[in-house]
Amino acid sequence: MDNRGKRQASSIFGGMGFYIALLVCVLAAGVVGYFALLNNNTVTPDKDPVQTVDHTDPGPTQSVSSNEDEPAQPVLSEEPVVVERPVPRPAKREENNTGTSQTAPVMDTAPVSVPEPPAVVAPLSGETVAVFSVDQLAYDATLGDWRTHDGIDIQAAAGTAVVAASAGTVLSVEQDDRLGTTVVIDHQNGHITTYASLQQETSVLSGDEVVAGQIIGTVGNTSLSEAGLGAHLHFSVTKDGEPIDPNAF
Repeated sequence: MDNRGKRQASSIFGGMGFYIALLVCVLAAGVVGYFALLNNNTVTPDKDPVQTVDHTDPGPTQSVSSNEDEPAQPVLSEEPVVVERPVPRPAKREENNTGTSQTAPVMDTAPVSVPEPPAVVAPLSGETVAVFSVDQLAYDATLGDWRTHDGIDIQAAAGTAVVAASAGTVLSVEQDDRLGTTVVIDHQNGHITTYASLQQETSVLSGDEVVAGQIIGTVGNTSLSEAGLGAHLHFSVTKDGEPIDPNAF
């Protein structure tokens, strides 16, 4: 009976020992696996992973501090500064259509003063009773014939003032046999004016300097060739010795 009991006990413990050994192996494998996984999670990589950089972030503001105790000193040079005078450039040469070069003209931008024309006024206000006519004959009521007329005849009351038409020098004051009392003025520009049929007493003498509008005499009727017109002024103008229309002057 003892041997039988030993065999049964040996059989029971032999089967349980196998399962206990298997369980121990499983637990050992689980522990080894747990520590292996734990070591893999705690390993530090050799290189940092690539990080995305936000270029719109200016980053922290950096302030630059200056040393206020030491003000900046100017840099002074002991060598004298030589200023070169500009050298005038020659006139630019341009080529024309023929292939030859020519110097471009230098334009003067300075204002050009233009002399004012001399003042001219009417020697007398009145009615024109005879017009200028040197290209065709005009009837002369005094002499009763046809002839040219080198001036204009202005009718006015006797004694009406007659003035110089423009500034100039009195060339002569005379008693003409045909035109009566006559004053001739040279205006120094080629123009000469003649005032005839004046009263005998004049306001100027030969050689006097007169200005435009200055009284030189008065209206009379001393012209024998134009006596039929009554009191009037015979006014004529020449340019470089040639008679011109007084109205154009």
